[in-house]
Amino acid sequence: MAENARTGVAIVGLGGAVATTAVAGVEMMKLGAAGTEGLPLADAEGLVPYTSLVFAGWDVEGDDLAKAAQVHRVLDDRQIEAAGPALTGIAPWPAVADPEYCRNARGTNLVAVAGLRDRVAHIAADLRRFREEQGLDDLVVVNLASTERWPDLTLPALATADGFEKALDVDDAAITPGMLYAYAAITEGSPYVNFTPSAAADVPALLELAEQRGVPVAGKDGKTGQTMMKTVLAPAFRSRALTVDGWYSTNILGNRDGEILDDPDSLSSKVATKGSVLDDILGYEVGDHVVRIDYYRPRGDEKEAWDNIDLVGFLGQRMQIKVDFMARDSVLAAPLVLELVRLVVEAQRRGEGGAQEQLGYFFKAPTTRDGSRPEHALYRQEQVLREWIAAGAA
Repeated sequence: MAENARTGVAIVGLGGAVATTAVAGVEMMKLGAAGTEGLPLADAEGLVPYTSLVFAGWDVEGDDLAKAAQVHRVLDDRQIEAAGPALTGIAPWPAVADPEYCRNARGTNLVAVAGLRDRVAHIAADLRRFREEQGLDDLVVVNLASTERWPDLTLPALATADGFEKALDVDDAAITPGMLYAYAAITEGSPYVNFTPSAAADVPALLELAEQRGVPVAGKDGKTGQTMMKTVLAPAFRSRALTVDGWYSTNILGNRDGEILDDPDSLSSKVATKGSVLDDILGYEVGDHVVRIDYYRPRGDEKEAWDNIDLVGFLGQRMQIKVDFMARDSVLAAPLVLELVRLVVEAQRRGEGGAQEQLGYFFKAPTTRDGSRPEHALYRQEQVLREWIAAGAA
C-alpha cells in the first residue's frame, strides 16, 4: 500500500445519520480525538487506514454535514464540536432521485436531468471530478440512501447486462435510482457497496457487468442489530436441537430511515431481507416468524428491537427467550460501512471483481456469484472473512 494513499468514499445518502456518523468518526480519528473501538477489523493487517478515507457524495438534502449531525442527534456535543470544522466543509452534491421509487424521501437538492443516460452521465462526472480534485488513489461508492420499493427482477431489463444497456436507452421504468448509481460506479471502475435493502448491484444485469469489468460489488442490507442477534442465536438453537416454534420481532425507530419505512412499498423491501435469514439457518420454515418495523418519531436514532422466541425441547417441553436490544442504529452501522470500504478496496487490489461473497458477514441478504443461498451464521461468516483477509496478508 502506497504511503499517504487517499481513498475516496462517495456516499449515496451522504446527509443521513449513518453517513454523518461514519464521516465524523474518521475525522475525529484524524484529529486524535477518537480511537478504533467498535471497529471489528481494527486488528486486520494490510487494509487501507481509516484515516486515509476522504468523503463526498449525494443527498436530497443540501445541508452540510455539521448541520445534518445536529439534526440526527447521534453524536454528542463534544463529538460534534471536535468533528464540526471538517463536517462543515462537506456538503452533498445534488442527488439523482425519484419519488416514484421512494415516496417518503423528500428534498430539494436534486439533479435537474430526466433521461436515464443523462442521469448516469451526471453521476459519473461527479465521480471523475471527485477523483481528480482530491488526487484519489482509490474510489468506492457506498449506497446509504433511503430504501426503495422492490422492482420486478424477472423483467428483461434487469436480467442481462445487454438488456440493461438497452433499457437505459429507452428510459425503462424498471431501472431505479439505486441501480443508476451502481451502474455508474461499475462503469467508472469504482467498487460498490449496497448497505441498503434496495435492489441495486445485486440485480443479475449489474452483477454480470461487475464480473465483466472486474469491479468488486458487495451487499445487501447491513446486518447491525436484531438480525445480527438472529444469526448468533439461531445456529445455537439448531446445534442443541431446540426447535423454533415461533419468533416475533418488532422494531421501533424515529430517524429518517424509520420515516422512509413508514411507506408500505419501502417497508416490504426491508422486511424481505430481515425475514429470509431464519429459515436458511435452521433448515426448516418457521411458520410463525413475524417481523414488524414501526416508525415512532420520539425515539429518533435510538432504535429498540425486541424479540420473543418460542422453543420446543426434550420431551416436547416449551420454553421462551426474550431479547431487548436498544442502541443507536447509526452507531452500529457506521463502523461496518468503514470496514466494507476498506475491504472492497482490498478486493480490487487483488483483482477480484464481481460479487464479494466473503463479505456476507456484514449483510442480511448477502450477494452470491451464482444466486445460491448464502451462509447466514455469523460465526461462519466471520471465519470465511478472516481467512480471506489472512490470505492477502500472507
